[in-house]
Amino acid sequence: MQPSDRRRLNAALHAAAFMCSRTARSQEAVLSKPRFQLDLWLGFTVHSWTLDVGRPVVMLVLPTDGFPLNRPGAAEYLQIVFNISNTLLLLKVLERSPRTFPHAAVHLGIIAVVMGTSLHLVADSVTRRLLLIGYQPHLSVRENAVMRSLEPSSLVDVFELLSYYDDTLGHVMRCVPLFLVLFLFFTGCFRLRTQEDRMPAAAWMLLVPSAAYHWYLITEGQTFILFIFTFFAMTAMVMHQRRRGLVPDANGLFMLYSFSAALILVAVWVGFLWSDGVLRKKHPGLIYVPQPRAFYSLHLH
Repeated sequence: MQPSDRRRLNAALHAAAFMCSRTARSQEAVLSKPRFQLDLWLGFTVHSWTLDVGRPVVMLVLPTDGFPLNRPGAAEYLQIVFNISNTLLLLKVLERSPRTFPHAAVHLGIIAVVMGTSLHLVADSVTRRLLLIGYQPHLSVRENAVMRSLEPSSLVDVFELLSYYDDTLGHVMRCVPLFLVLFLFFTGCFRLRTQEDRMPAAAWMLLVPSAAYHWYLITEGQTFILFIFTFFAMTAMVMHQRRRGLVPDANGLFMLYSFSAALILVAVWVGFLWSDGVLRKKHPGLIYVPQPRAFYSLHLH
């Protein structure tokens, strides 16, 4: 090799090494900046509070009996909007996730969410109209005076099936994909220990409404088992990633703190109603998490 060629080769190698080191430094600088998905979490919180938690408020302002009983009311239209936008929001979370499910699994999950929210819509619509004739949500279907007076008595089985679609099957079909998507997103919210992140001020502001909505989803939707398994899986993921020198970033911390605060709220809620015999009869079994609407029907209505 000629001396001139050797000099050009050395110069090229030095230039390449300089560019690589500069790129590495720039990447490290970028990674050290917080990447909190403010638009995603803000949209999720506003969407949930407006279209999901907001339905009972709409029922108080625009009651069901103000509309023809054989047509959807204001709460039903709000729930239809929620069903559509909820699916789009889950797809947006999947787009932001560094890890994704196979397309077939995503399609099945979306179908399950649509079916679950549709079952919930139909069952809730019927329940709202039953409230107008004396149905009491804090009692089981068979214990309601309205049901005991039905003829033939086999109609009670129909309403029990409707209640099962609403309180069990519909919530499971909606919430299983939801918690799976959240966990999948969480698995990508880690960074090197040397680049440990902190939650920005916006995240702390969203923490309370986010945790409160998770509390509502757990109690009203009766999804405590799904929630606690997701929380345990997130905790196990944190312990596993720490062994690899990784820690949660701002998004991961936000999710962990939201779930932890929601768990505390659920514990306070259960402790407050622990000795309520009527609600315990409504929610038998080992896991006792009263529904807010049952509490409202029993103590506030």
